Amino acid sequence: MEYSPVCHSLYAFWSSPVKKKLLLLSIMFLIWVYMLYSCVGYCSTMPSLVVDTYRGKESSSPVKRTENTGAGAGVGLVSRLLTKPQPWEDIESDYEEPSVRTASRDLLDADRTEEWDEQQQQMMMMRGFSGGLGLRNGAAEPSAMSSFSSGAGSKKLPQAIIIGVKKGGTRALLEFLRVHPDIRAVGAEPHFFDRNYDNGLEWYRELMPKTLEGQITMEKTPSYFVTREAPARISAMSRDTKLIVVVRDPVTRAISDYTQTLSKKPDIPSFESLTFKNRTTGLIDTSWSAVQIGIYAKHLDNWLQYFPMEQLLFVSGERLISDPAGELGRVQDFLGLKRIITDKHFYFNQTKGFPCLKKAEGSSKPHCLGKTKGRTHPNIDP
Repeated sequence: MEYSPVCHSLYAFWSSPVKKKLLLLSIMFLIWVYMLYSCVGYCSTMPSLVVDTYRGKESSSPVKRTENTGAGAGVGLVSRLLTKPQPWEDIESDYEEPSVRTASRDLLDADRTEEWDEQQQQMMMMRGFSGGLGLRNGAAEPSAMSSFSSGAGSKKLPQAIIIGVKKGGTRALLEFLRVHPDIRAVGAEPHFFDRNYDNGLEWYRELMPKTLEGQITMEKTPSYFVTREAPARISAMSRDTKLIVVVRDPVTRAISDYTQTLSKKPDIPSFESLTFKNRTTGLIDTSWSAVQIGIYAKHLDNWLQYFPMEQLLFVSGERLISDPAGELGRVQDFLGLKRIITDKHFYFNQTKGFPCLKKAEGSSKPHCLGKTKGRTHPNIDP
């Protein structure tokens, strides 16, 4: 029986083990490509809320698309990534703040990283106390959290600032306030009106978290209260800015200030030798910063040249410990907010000796200020 040349060639090819394997591998590859192609085609027909929303935004803003082409697109992308809400590094992680801040803090004024602050997106869920999404005309309203995750809101200059005082309890006040769904605050102290003013207001605005309509932007930098230029600079930004000052017994505050410095510089002179120019006559050295900060009336005169008294609220650092809900109630009233932060948000930590949050912003766990809180004060010779 004779074979044609073609049949002979096919037989020779098939009889070779190597060529047979190559053929099988080729067939398997083609089948895999076909399956992948079919899967991609099927997936492309499925509805995608994220893609549809994105396309909707793009189609409704052709100008923005044009602006984001080329090099500008890269800058815009970086900007969006940098302003994306950050996890609460838990502000539970001992409040070790960036180097722009002082290294350590004691009772009710601890350092932390900030950027707890950018976790407000989870806290926005508290706006739905009625439960769930809420309905209007039969359609679900977008929650605040989903609005933040989709980039809603805008950065605004602060409408309220905690301007002082150092070692008074400013950190505790800020962290307690952040529980309120209508307050958004910067985590780290910007020090704009005392150290970074030359950077300009736009630089300052970029530090702020995004806020929705009806929310208040806040920051706290305790050194503003004793900075001579700060009142005029804040007034130039906005005369309507609300100012909060946390005050504490000046002697206790000075000891707390000294304790913080002592923790970093163990070889400094005693508190008594720094406080008095002359122990015999009892003449106090008011040039020492720990004493000078506590001369509240002197610094207040400077602020009253630019702001009326009704725009300043003085919060008691002592009552912030003994009755945190009461003091927070006064602050919420001052800011024109509903009293949402109440007794139910606090419990007293016997070990630390001050109140802690049952549930802090963005967390379902109890939360106390960090290890630098409750530092034992040195014995002072009366």
